[in-house]
Amino acid sequence: MAAARHLRKRSFQLAGHRTSVALEPEFWTVLDAAARRQGLSLAALVTAIDTTREAAAHPLASALRLHALAEASRR
Repeated sequence: MAAARHLRKRSFQLAGHRTSVALEPEFWTVLDAAARRQGLSLAALVTAIDTTREAAAHPLASALRLHALAEASRR
């Protein structure tokens, strides 16, 4: 369970429901920066990612990691 200690959990309101997502701090750093560049709150960015993901194909945590990787590769 050593890996779980390295995850940082954040909570969001998505589609009227409260949900928590645990990601490595490095992913949150990239997502925070992406939200700032787009003039959004982190919650707004997560909501946008959530509404465009294919829920069956990508759990929210995976969709956030993929978005962060795409953002990092653009820089």
